[in-house]
Amino acid sequence: MSHVTDKQLVNRLRRANGHLATIIGMIEANRDGMEIAQQMQAVIGALENAKRVLIRDHIEHHLEEIVGPLPADTREKLARLGDLAKFL
Repeated sequence: MSHVTDKQLVNRLRRANGHLATIIGMIEANRDGMEIAQQMQAVIGALENAKRVLIRDHIEHHLEEIVGPLPADTREKLARLGDLAKFL
Protein backbone atom coordinates (compact mmCIF):
# COMPACT_ATOMS: atom_id res chain seq x y z
CA MET A 1 0.00 0.00 0.00
CA SER A 2 1.68 3.21 1.14
CA HIS A 3 3.46 4.83 4.05
CA VAL A 4 0.21 5.21 5.93
CA THR A 5 -0.33 1.83 7.49
CA ASP A 6 -3.52 0.00 6.70
CA LYS A 7 -4.29 0.14 10.42
CA GLN A 8 -4.11 3.96 10.53
CA LEU A 9 -6.44 4.33 7.58
CA VAL A 10 -8.84 1.70 8.88
CA ASN A 11 -8.93 3.46 12.27
CA ARG A 12 -9.83 6.76 10.59
CA LEU A 13 -12.60 5.08 8.64
CA ARG A 14 -13.91 3.21 11.69
CA ARG A 15 -14.22 6.49 13.58
CA ALA A 16 -16.15 7.99 10.67
CA ASN A 17 -18.31 4.88 10.51
CA GLY A 18 -19.09 5.13 14.23
CA HIS A 19 -19.97 8.77 13.83
CA LEU A 20 -22.24 7.90 10.90
CA ALA A 21 -24.00 5.28 13.05
CA THR A 22 -24.62 8.01 15.63
CA ILE A 23 -26.16 10.20 12.93
CA ILE A 24 -28.50 7.39 11.91
CA GLY A 25 -29.58 7.15 15.53
CA MET A 26 -30.17 10.90 15.60
CA ILE A 27 -32.42 10.63 12.55
CA GLU A 28 -34.32 7.71 14.07
CA ALA A 29 -34.76 9.74 17.27
CA ASN A 30 -36.14 12.62 15.19
CA ARG A 31 -33.43 15.03 16.34
CA ASP A 32 -33.16 18.56 14.99
CA GLY A 33 -32.20 18.75 11.32
CA MET A 34 -29.53 21.40 11.97
CA GLU A 35 -27.77 19.15 14.50
CA ILE A 36 -27.91 16.23 12.06
CA ALA A 37 -26.56 18.35 9.20
CA GLN A 38 -23.66 19.54 11.38
CA GLN A 39 -22.79 15.98 12.32
CA MET A 40 -23.04 14.87 8.69
CA GLN A 41 -20.61 17.63 7.73
CA ALA A 42 -18.17 16.32 10.33
CA VAL A 43 -18.34 12.81 8.80
CA ILE A 44 -17.85 14.24 5.31
CA GLY A 45 -14.80 16.14 6.57
CA ALA A 46 -13.37 12.99 8.18
CA LEU A 47 -13.81 11.02 4.96
CA GLU A 48 -12.27 13.79 2.89
CA ASN A 49 -9.27 13.89 5.23
CA ALA A 50 -8.85 10.11 5.00
CA LYS A 51 -9.04 10.33 1.21
CA ARG A 52 -6.46 13.12 1.15
CA VAL A 53 -4.03 11.09 3.28
CA LEU A 54 -4.56 8.03 1.09
CA ILE A 55 -3.99 9.94 -2.15
CA ARG A 56 -0.93 11.80 -0.87
CA ASP A 57 0.71 8.66 0.42
CA HIS A 58 -0.19 6.69 -2.69
CA ILE A 59 1.50 9.29 -4.89
CA GLU A 60 4.58 9.40 -2.67
CA HIS A 61 4.82 5.61 -2.54
CA HIS A 62 4.70 5.22 -6.31
CA LEU A 63 7.15 8.05 -6.91
CA GLU A 64 9.63 6.36 -4.61
CA GLU A 65 9.08 3.09 -6.48
CA ILE A 66 10.11 4.87 -9.68
CA VAL A 67 12.88 7.23 -8.55
CA GLY A 68 14.02 5.75 -5.24
CA PRO A 69 14.06 7.34 -1.76
CA LEU A 70 13.15 11.02 -1.72
CA PRO A 71 15.26 13.61 0.16
CA ALA A 72 13.56 15.55 2.96
CA ASP A 73 13.27 18.80 0.95
CA THR A 74 11.64 16.91 -1.92
CA ARG A 75 9.22 15.28 0.53
CA GLU A 76 8.24 18.73 1.82
CA LYS A 77 7.59 19.98 -1.70
CA LEU A 78 5.65 16.84 -2.48
CA ALA A 79 3.57 17.32 0.67
CA ARG A 80 2.62 20.81 -0.49
CA LEU A 81 1.70 19.39 -3.86
CA GLY A 82 -0.28 16.70 -2.08
CA ASP A 83 -2.32 19.43 -0.40
CA LEU A 84 -3.91 19.97 -3.79
CA ALA A 85 -5.65 16.64 -3.28
CA LYS A 86 -8.24 18.44 -1.15
CA PHE A 87 -9.53 20.02 -4.35
CA LEU A 88 -10.08 16.65 -6.06
